[in-house]
Amino acid sequence: MDQRQLPLKVFLVDDSVPIRQRVAQMLSDQAMSIVGQDGTPQASIDGILATQPDVVVLDIQLQGGTGLDVLRAVHQQAPQIPFIVLSNYAGAAYRKLYRMEGAVRFLDKSADFDQLAQAIKTISRPNGP
Repeated sequence: MDQRQLPLKVFLVDDSVPIRQRVAQMLSDQAMSIVGQDGTPQASIDGILATQPDVVVLDIQLQGGTGLDVLRAVHQQAPQIPFIVLSNYAGAAYRKLYRMEGAVRFLDKSADFDQLAQAIKTISRPNGP
């Protein structure tokens, strides 16, 4: 099967189960495959490294840590995995910090939620299908 026809593999990192469910539903409607999800840093790191997704959707606040913990740990071992931050904490300082640490996009949950699927497609396959 042509690589471009395979569903995009996405790992969701958010401490809110309802948000993860909402994102998973939205992305599955876009023919994307959720290969894992969690709300704690270490379980997320382990899951991401085990599944090698095409993209990670990352929240800032997690149970027992932050998204920055996940981003840094994964990028040390698998720097090719892109991260999109999706958070309610969308101030300029957070945006700058996460971008400096390697996040490729930063979306505000309250204003940019509907842009997530297209952002994933653009980042995962920059040359298009």
